[in-house]
Amino acid sequence: MSSVTGGERPYRAGFACFVGRPNAGKSTLTNAIVGQKIAITSSKPQTTRHVIRAVLHRPDSQLVLVDTPGLHRPRTLLGERLNDLVRTTWSEVDVIGLCIPADEPVGRGDRFITGELAELKATVLAVVTKTDLVDKKRLAEQLLAVSELGDFAAVVPVSAVSGHQVDTLVEVMTGYLPASPQLYPDDMLTEDPEQVLVAELVREAALEGVRDELPHSIAVIVEEMIPEGQVMKIYADVYVERPSQKAIVIGHRGSRLKDVGTRARRQIEELLGTRVYLDLHVRVAKDWQRDPKQLRRLGF
Repeated sequence: MSSVTGGERPYRAGFACFVGRPNAGKSTLTNAIVGQKIAITSSKPQTTRHVIRAVLHRPDSQLVLVDTPGLHRPRTLLGERLNDLVRTTWSEVDVIGLCIPADEPVGRGDRFITGELAELKATVLAVVTKTDLVDKKRLAEQLLAVSELGDFAAVVPVSAVSGHQVDTLVEVMTGYLPASPQLYPDDMLTEDPEQVLVAELVREAALEGVRDELPHSIAVIVEEMIPEGQVMKIYADVYVERPSQKAIVIGHRGSRLKDVGTRARRQIEELLGTRVYLDLHVRVAKDWQRDPKQLRRLGF
């Protein structure tokens, strides 16, 4: 593709990511921008573990979104690895959107992350998310509080749920990308292999409605995806750390696991555009979050 499009505005392409405390609305915003469910979302903090890239194609630019886990104070080896992953990602992108929810006061976590971002060469924007949850007065107060946090290139309020100002945010972000030829082919929406996306959808379904002690203890590995005629057969293992957790995930007489399978299958069929047969097994990998060998095997 040529580096100039209609008029003299150069074609721009580059990488951007949203950062913020866990549950600041980063994945939901990524999905709203790309218009397809790529990063998983859940009301449990710490849902995103893999760096999922979503590609937004526009006539004059290409915005590649890198989805990172939320930065948090680590309590396990997994936590430390996730934080390292975040920092590595930050150092490789052109634009960073710091997400701060409109409905929660600016806190220590936000200040901590703002301090970390000040060291980087990327352009940093503040994105005030979840604006649909507050009234105009509260939003104005939050925008002021956020603008005093740091030296941001812009402060943009958005609601991923209602779609309010999502296009404006994309305009602002692409404006700060470097002039560059296209980085990815037109039909590409994400560069993550399908197996990772499928595993994430299963994990999201397994997290729904589980008591609070489980969110970090679930990992999913897709062992095989075999197309047979009109159906994709998927064999996946759900890993937990203790037998008691296995019982919770399976539920009374397998009822909960059946629900997980049904919910995940619907989402996977939407993603793959084909009928799916999903075979799920729950396995125990004792204390996998603290064991380097098991972390590697589970993809961290």
